[in-house]
Amino acid sequence: MEPRSLMMSSDWKVLKPMQMTASQYSLLSAAADVALVTHVAFVVFIVGGLLLILLGGCRGWSWIRNPWFRVVHLAGIGLVVLQAWLGVVCPLTTLEMALRERAGDTTYGGTFIAYWLQRLIYYEAPSWVFAVCYTIFALAVAASWLKFPPRRFG
Repeated sequence: MEPRSLMMSSDWKVLKPMQMTASQYSLLSAAADVALVTHVAFVVFIVGGLLLILLGGCRGWSWIRNPWFRVVHLAGIGLVVLQAWLGVVCPLTTLEMALRERAGDTTYGGTFIAYWLQRLIYYEAPSWVFAVCYTIFALAVAASWLKFPPRRFG
């Protein structure tokens, strides 16, 4: 049997921790950090995007009416709401935790938002509370479409 590349193998999880080199652990840990940074950037885009839409609408900023920005923003919060109501943990959280576990790093339970809210304000709530909050936020995004509609494509 020919040796297969770790990156090309579909069964890379079969490697035992003793078989991985320090550089492989570092690579997995760095990949987990990239997943975390991507997750934070997504949250900033969703939350900051709505704040900028509202502020920009009041101040007359034309760029907040860019249809591509608005569609991606609405789709992003729509995805979050759908995942929350279906009880699906965010794929970025799942990816980050899998990479951290594989690298031997510390992991956390639950969702990304729930974890950081708990760490920042020591607040714990059932998952349905977060689903309701996400839904209310999505309704605010939808309301921003009515108050400050995007330009037409083209």
